[in-house]
Amino acid sequence: MKIAELCPYSLSVPGGVQGQVIALTRAMRRLGHEVEIIAPCDDLSPTESMRNIGGSIRVPANGSRAPVGISPRSLLNTASMVRDGGYEVVHIHEPFAPGPSLVGLIASKAPVAGTFHRHGVTLPYRGLGKAVSGIGKKLQMRFAVSVDAMLTARSVFDGHYQVVGNGVDLQAFESSPVWPKENQVVLFIGRHEHRKGLEVLLEAFMGIKDRDLTCWVAGDGPQTPYLRSITARDKRIVWLGRISDAEAMARMKAADVLCAPSLYGESFGVVLLEGLAAGSVVVATDIPGYRGVTRDNVEAILVPPNEVGLLRQALTRALADTDLIELLRENGRKRALDFSVENLAKVYLDSFATLIG
Repeated sequence: MKIAELCPYSLSVPGGVQGQVIALTRAMRRLGHEVEIIAPCDDLSPTESMRNIGGSIRVPANGSRAPVGISPRSLLNTASMVRDGGYEVVHIHEPFAPGPSLVGLIASKAPVAGTFHRHGVTLPYRGLGKAVSGIGKKLQMRFAVSVDAMLTARSVFDGHYQVVGNGVDLQAFESSPVWPKENQVVLFIGRHEHRKGLEVLLEAFMGIKDRDLTCWVAGDGPQTPYLRSITARDKRIVWLGRISDAEAMARMKAADVLCAPSLYGESFGVVLLEGLAAGSVVVATDIPGYRGVTRDNVEAILVPPNEVGLLRQALTRALADTDLIELLRENGRKRALDFSVENLAKVYLDSFATLIG
């Protein structure tokens, strides 16, 4: 099949949706299909599997600022690529999001499937549902990455949804090298904004005084200058900035603990799956999107959000309790197998074949 994977968010910016689009495309291509990504991109050169619609603009979305390709030129490029690409299926991520997704839905001559990632309904989002109700008839198949994402989408757009989850590229982690380190490491990867809970993690980490530790902080965001200023005296905290996917995998394989301290707004814990696949011990907050991926003291240690003391205790256990570490790593590897991106790609491909038929 010739398939378009349409992503509204810039591939130059790390994110859950972007990561899934890239991983799915690679898996589908390994399975013998011709798959192209149509997406905005700010500083990467187009590849055989990626068609760049242009740069992105940051717009407020679900407690964050999403890098969306909403310039007139980007939208015209999207319409042209979708309409004239000869695709048998156009698969749009966040299909009703204003910008490339909505333009691609309108422009497509091929059957269209959509995957919904968002968790949480706001008044503007509900208003969007009313505005696109007529266009929604063009969407012939609807998927959701979690039950929470399905409930969010269904409350606004109605319709029937198949919950498919997200996937992790196990082959990529198996072939990845391990980043060198000198002592035990706690790793954070994500955007530096309030809802990601990085400030809570840093406060918890700085309170651990009796271990030889390093905290790797990857990513950037609006809180970066403030957080760097309040942690400047703790030389154990290493600020990495944005890192490549390859470096992220290597650092995950080296990290003793991968911490995801998000406060809210996560529909699915892709970063948790990646930590499990890498062999890290995962410490995360006990929020709905993360509970769907891991269980407390089975595959991960889950703590209430925004609880510095409890997070510090969890980090200490994850670094020192050897029996628990062995249990979590073994169960984590098994859990990651359940979310192989190859299996997810096959679910989509079977559905696309039915759609074409």
